[in-house]
Amino acid sequence: MDQALSQLCETVRAASEARTPLLIRAGGTKDFYGNESSGTVLDPRSVAGIVDYEPTELVVTARAGTSLTELEQLLAENGQMFAFEPPHFGAHATIGGCIAAGLAGPRRVSFGPTYGGVRDFVLGAKLVNGRGELLSFGGTVMKNVAGYDVSRVLAGSMGILGVIAEVSIKVLPRPMSHHTLRFEMTAAAAVAKLNEWAGRPLPLSASVWHDGALHLRLAGAPAAVRAARHQLGGEDIDNHQADAFWISIREQTHPFFADNAPLWRMSVPSTAPALSIGEPQLIEWNGALRWLRTGHAAEQVRECAKQAGGHATLFRGGDRSAGAFTPLTAPLAAIHRRLKAQFDPVNLFNRGRLYPDL
Repeated sequence: MDQALSQLCETVRAASEARTPLLIRAGGTKDFYGNESSGTVLDPRSVAGIVDYEPTELVVTARAGTSLTELEQLLAENGQMFAFEPPHFGAHATIGGCIAAGLAGPRRVSFGPTYGGVRDFVLGAKLVNGRGELLSFGGTVMKNVAGYDVSRVLAGSMGILGVIAEVSIKVLPRPMSHHTLRFEMTAAAAVAKLNEWAGRPLPLSASVWHDGALHLRLAGAPAAVRAARHQLGGEDIDNHQADAFWISIREQTHPFFADNAPLWRMSVPSTAPALSIGEPQLIEWNGALRWLRTGHAAEQVRECAKQAGGHATLFRGGDRSAGAFTPLTAPLAAIHRRLKAQFDPVNLFNRGRLYPDL
């Protein structure tokens, strides 16, 4: 164990003995996400660096404090990428924060078996638990799973189980070609079209509807992209302009996200009809992700999401007294509490960040 990692374990052990709560904070780019938490700030960025990367194996292993930008640049130099297109939300984003937040970008729902969310690509991890012990889970291959797949549980855990020290992630080759099309249509028509196209062998890698326009990104082999452009029609968007557009969606710098009203993230079935709440919306992920700007009460927004077959998260701004995340059912809450007790028995880490009692 190197000095930085040893010091991190010792800091956690001392906090455990003193019962001093810890607030894990690296680059701070996702401080807005989740519920408020308090404690002595624990910055794990000293535990940084790329541990192993062999492009032919399609796996990268890095310490949690490693810059997300640095990792993506390394992958790009080798014609590879993170399949889930993670948002940075700032220049200081780290790979540990990326995994802990569990957020994916526009490519999250693509029309193919090779894409998915953050947890789908986490192969292994090392975690400093609430006793200051360094635990290892998983490995560097997809089938190296025995018992509970703990490394994937860390994706989206918001740091409540421990400090992620190292992670191994499956990566993919970058598409050889990409192109973006624009269509003018209503939200209802866009959702219907996207679900129709989902049943066809088209190289679709992202979709966004906003303010009467649907943007569709094609990515894959040049011949497949050309054929899809011919089949679908629509307005061609210059690649430089399109790249800037997709970054603005991923990083939430698009004008839709500049509004001061609270931002809600609604996860619903892709076939769910347009939401009836009547507020400005932006639709991603083939219709499965609906962003909503509204000052309505949390109960009203969550009821709207429930009627559509999903749930709602208060992503930015607003009153969080009702919790940023939809309350868990009793069975799920019991599982969460047992996991928390196993990894963090004295409740050191990020108290209340995920749910008030966790």
